[in-house]
Amino acid sequence: MNSKLPLFLFLLLSTFANAQETITINGSKPFPATQKYTFICEKYAFTGETNVQIAKTDKGGVLKLTIATANDKARIAGGLYVDLANGDVIACLDKNVKESAAGTTTSYYYFTPAEFLKLKKTDVYAIRFIIAGGPNTFGSQTGYFTTYNKMNYFSTAYDKSKKSYDTAKEISIL
Repeated sequence: MNSKLPLFLFLLLSTFANAQETITINGSKPFPATQKYTFICEKYAFTGETNVQIAKTDKGGVLKLTIATANDKARIAGGLYVDLANGDVIACLDKNVKESAAGTTTSYYYFTPAEFLKLKKTDVYAIRFIIAGGPNTFGSQTGYFTTYNKMNYFSTAYDKSKKSYDTAKEISIL
């Protein structure tokens, strides 16, 4: 009995250690992905937060961008730009792969193998995107937005803790 308990705990802990996030797009096979990052989007008054996740695919990679909306007409539309910490910019075209559920809208953008290699080497600094929606007086906020790789809205000069996510490190592990 005593020897079974440590073995059970070891198996349980190893299962959690090997657990990895995945992304499934429209019923495709699951792709290994990073954790879900919560980037700060200060100009988006509805929530101020954007969920970002990056996965490795057979042909490069995919970016999953999710944001909460006030109504179901609001969508992330058009292309977007991924700004890297070293000043490089990756332009992503809209392939019209979108989902909408429970007050959120999600769009998927694809990376070529060369672009995915850049993501492995340099952290994401910001993502610039567009929210479009129907003309509604009390609808969702629409327009051009930038979400930044920041963990918190505010910090002080004396705070020496990490203020952004290590996206390159996680992407290189994929």
